Amino acid sequence: MSPQSSSFPAPVFISSCDIQRAVPFPDAVKLLESFLLAGFDPERDGLRSTLKTDRGLFLQMPSTAGNYTGTKLLTLSPENASSNLPVIQGLYALFGGPDQRPLAVLDGTALTNLRTPAVSALGALRLTSPGPKNLLIFGTGPQAWEHIKAFSTVLTLNRVGIVGRNPDAAKSLSARAAGLGLKSRVCSTEEVANADLIICCTGSAEPLFDGSQVKDTAVVIAIGSHEPARRELDDALMAHASICVESLRTSQLEAGDIIQAMESGAIEGPESLITLADIVSGHKRIPHGRPAVLKTTGMPWQDLAIATAAYEAIASEVSDSVLVS
Repeated sequence: MSPQSSSFPAPVFISSCDIQRAVPFPDAVKLLESFLLAGFDPERDGLRSTLKTDRGLFLQMPSTAGNYTGTKLLTLSPENASSNLPVIQGLYALFGGPDQRPLAVLDGTALTNLRTPAVSALGALRLTSPGPKNLLIFGTGPQAWEHIKAFSTVLTLNRVGIVGRNPDAAKSLSARAAGLGLKSRVCSTEEVANADLIICCTGSAEPLFDGSQVKDTAVVIAIGSHEPARRELDDALMAHASICVESLRTSQLEAGDIIQAMESGAIEGPESLITLADIVSGHKRIPHGRPAVLKTTGMPWQDLAIATAAYEAIASEVSDSVLVS
């Protein structure tokens, strides 16, 4: 190793606990909002790359903004579920400074578990009307739980309904929600008619419910997939709803809910979509009198925003401890 390279500090590892401490959930929502308000254009963000492996998929999600550049590396192994192992596992590599040196490696799973509901919450806070909400969750996996935890901190929830294919898993998630002090119960798909906020956190390849039953005042958030052949929402809902996406480009490349609805004619075309950036900036508004849908696939800039904030918080703690000593 050359003297020059050895003079640089080694990248720090930022664990799941570090991320949770450094970036509380409400702060994560504000960070994403601030990124967009500062003029970051999601349409110019890095694209997700996918490589098939013997066990599933290997994903990379690069992004850059200002002095920071980073990428998330993930494995997606569906067979892990049968062994009670995480289906998604990963790391985040952060580079920065004038020389773009390696700064940190972060727990990629923890970053995803924070980023994904933060994007959902940012959309929900902009799309839903004020007041307590009846929340309905489709799915019983990690993201369903993360969304329940997260939304309980930024919205007032009257009750939480859980819809899952596995009755035992649905009961277990309902009990965990009750442990947060929430009124919670296992529900059927027909409960969509009474829900103010519906969040779909499944890997389903087919629509989960009859979209014609959704109230005109409801907000539906679908986060379950980023594959063209999979969808959680049906044409009945997509034809009637106002639809918000993270990016026009990525929604037409990755979002099966959007792609399939365009192919069927339920969505007239990309000009009918509204981006989250337009909503946050105030350039466009969601029309009233119909449901609002937010379809997300997860974008690299969102991980970069939160990873950067976590690194800066941890670096500040280290600097302070050095000064104190």
